[in-house]
Amino acid sequence: MKIRRVLATAVAAAVTAPVVLLSTAPAFADEKPAARTQKAKPTSEELQQAVDLAQKEYDAAVVAVNDAIKFLEEGLEAETYPTKAAVIETKKAAEAAAKARTEADQAVVDAQAKLDAATTDEEKAAAQTVLDAAEKAARDAAVAKTAADTEAAEARTAHDDARVAQVRKIGLLQKARDEAKKKLDDAKKELADAEAEEGEEGEEPGGECVPEPKLTAVLSGLPDKVVGGTTENFTLRVTNGTGKTMDDVYPYAAVHAFDDKGLKELDSYLDLEWSTAANPSWRDFDVLDGSSVGALKAKASVDVKLRLKVDADIPAGQGAVFVSADYINADESCGGYPDLDHHEFQILAKADPGNTEDTDGKPDNTTEQGGTSTTPVNGTGGSDSGSLAETGSSDVLPKVALAGGVALMLGAGAVVVARRRNAGTNA
Repeated sequence: MKIRRVLATAVAAAVTAPVVLLSTAPAFADEKPAARTQKAKPTSEELQQAVDLAQKEYDAAVVAVNDAIKFLEEGLEAETYPTKAAVIETKKAAEAAAKARTEADQAVVDAQAKLDAATTDEEKAAAQTVLDAAEKAARDAAVAKTAADTEAAEARTAHDDARVAQVRKIGLLQKARDEAKKKLDDAKKELADAEAEEGEEGEEPGGECVPEPKLTAVLSGLPDKVVGGTTENFTLRVTNGTGKTMDDVYPYAAVHAFDDKGLKELDSYLDLEWSTAANPSWRDFDVLDGSSVGALKAKASVDVKLRLKVDADIPAGQGAVFVSADYINADESCGGYPDLDHHEFQILAKADPGNTEDTDGKPDNTTEQGGTSTTPVNGTGGSDSGSLAETGSSDVLPKVALAGGVALMLGAGAVVVARRRNAGTNA
């Protein structure tokens, strides 16, 4: 199924964001595991780019290993390298101190001999003075030699430590090189498998699904703030802004939220339900449930009633409702809105002292279910279509959560269209 190409650009933009961002945003982790695991397959062009990038990373890793080994063998042993220069200098100082001590010890021996040979009191006194001076010089020389030996030993240790650190660095670089090689091999294999698969697939009946920006899904009525323990009712209007009837139109929506620090996912505290005129009972809005609102004539709209139940125990945070739509015709042609619109909202905890909202819950006033409107729209779906104005504290909502929700929602949308189209083909 080649539906993956319909949303390839948008999916790539979200999925290829830095890993540190998406890895901390487990969007739909609890309620929709399929949306997390079912992803659009990359194209051959994208796989070739991955191979080229992996090749560059491997080549750079090889160079890094070779440079590190060369530095260990040559750079660290250069006389100008700080630790090596210190070894040379302190070694010379220790040798000089050793020579000075030897000479001082010999001076003591010579002075003692003169004292022993003296015969008169005057000669003995003079010889004793010389001996005392020689012995003091010998003691000073011994102290100097000990200090010089200590400095030399410390310099050798520092140089050895530098060599050990470089050896460890080489080990890490070699590991990175090996991992880069495996990544390159895997990328090459994935590219080869994809090219072989494309060669076997050929053209599918009905052609590929196409992006259709004139099929819009627009939210209205969702407030900028929601409070724990309340229910919010709002509307999703799906509009066929094209000049042709769409045989089966599938809206989808999902809610995603994080606490104010962006560390805790709050989806389990939120329940998004929907209802239409054709099926008035309230039910969970599952992006993968495959429910259609039926045919939608050219320039017509259909309203889907939505309600968001907010658990009373929900912490303060930020959330967003993501919406989009796609279609499938009887002739197997298909497509969908090529992006996700979203409405951000602030979550106020029920017990928040600064919360002045009504926390006693709101009555469900959804007595009139969604219907179909034939009101004409312009070529882009009117002023309410396209990207929604971002409301609420968008600077507070963790961008990682938003990016993760977009990526997973788009991937789920591709799976939905593929399943619906395959179901129609097998009917």
